[in-house]
Amino acid sequence: MVTLKEILTAERMSESSSKLAVALGRDVSGAPVVDDLDGMPHILIAGATGSGKSIMLRTILATILFRASPEEVRLILVDPKRVEFSHYNGIPHLLMPVLVEPEKTLPAFKWAIAEMNKRYKLFQESGARDIGDYNEKAEEKIPYILIVVDELADIMVIAPAEVEKAIQRLAQMARATGLHLVLATQRPSTDVLTGVIKANIPCRVAFNVTSQVDSRVVLDMPGAEKLLGKGDMLYLPPDRSKPIRIQGPFVSNEEMNRLLEFLKNSGWAADYVVEEQIEEFEKQVEKLGEPTDPLFEDAIEVVTQYERASASLLQRRLEIGYARAARILDQLEVRGIVGPADGSKPREVLRRLPEETL
Repeated sequence: MVTLKEILTAERMSESSSKLAVALGRDVSGAPVVDDLDGMPHILIAGATGSGKSIMLRTILATILFRASPEEVRLILVDPKRVEFSHYNGIPHLLMPVLVEPEKTLPAFKWAIAEMNKRYKLFQESGARDIGDYNEKAEEKIPYILIVVDELADIMVIAPAEVEKAIQRLAQMARATGLHLVLATQRPSTDVLTGVIKANIPCRVAFNVTSQVDSRVVLDMPGAEKLLGKGDMLYLPPDRSKPIRIQGPFVSNEEMNRLLEFLKNSGWAADYVVEEQIEEFEKQVEKLGEPTDPLFEDAIEVVTQYERASASLLQRRLEIGYARAARILDQLEVRGIVGPADGSKPREVLRRLPEETL
């Protein structure tokens, strides 16, 4: 059995200065395997019940919590099953209480997209290329943010198209701003691990699955159906065409609980800094069920042409009243086409092609 302590004390781990280095286990030659979420920069994990998927999530979190302070890494944990992450509530690394209601995940993703855009503006103003460059220059550093979803299938049921769009946007753009996704599922079907999600998250881990078809969904190749279970995995980094076979470390409930209790009593207060902001995004998600205005696509063409968005611009170009223009602007924001309001300034146009909104 491979233990977490073995990997944490390995030379490769101690040599890494990254706060996002994670212990994956030992390869077939017995060498410790350590990788960096900053290079992945997001990861898909799939496997049948009991194959080791949840233990790997625990390992990733334990590795980061051992090495990073709340000032360096913050967490958003999503646990629709209500069993894996509920005892993490109260640790100072959390940005919000553990999300156990699937419908709250999309607002959290939308908050993350807004935070990503906010960070890009900070980088632009400071002349920084990415979060590492920014933190070297800035007096007030910003933390990495890790979003961990224990069962993606439960989230995709709520609003599959919108969840897919949010994951796509974060996967494409969030790396430079220090936001990273860890998405896990025990149902590796094409309606959960869609082509869009897979295309944007090339880093994959497959534990034992029930069929060759499931293996192909996860890795785009067979092999995972032959794994032995209990942490036996195939790890496909983004820079390799063939996966590496690894035995993942075992982290017991007792070990994890000791770590969490230590963090809860460490003197850092749990500071859920984004709860009120999430409530605003929840209201936006509720509006997704509302039909769009007949002039919605015309409005996209207008904001695309002018590369800015405001109610007054829509009023002039579409020849409508202020109330209707403001309502269309809200619909554009909810669907991720324009950014949030920033005082009296025009809103930023985030997506430019009408086809992307269909």
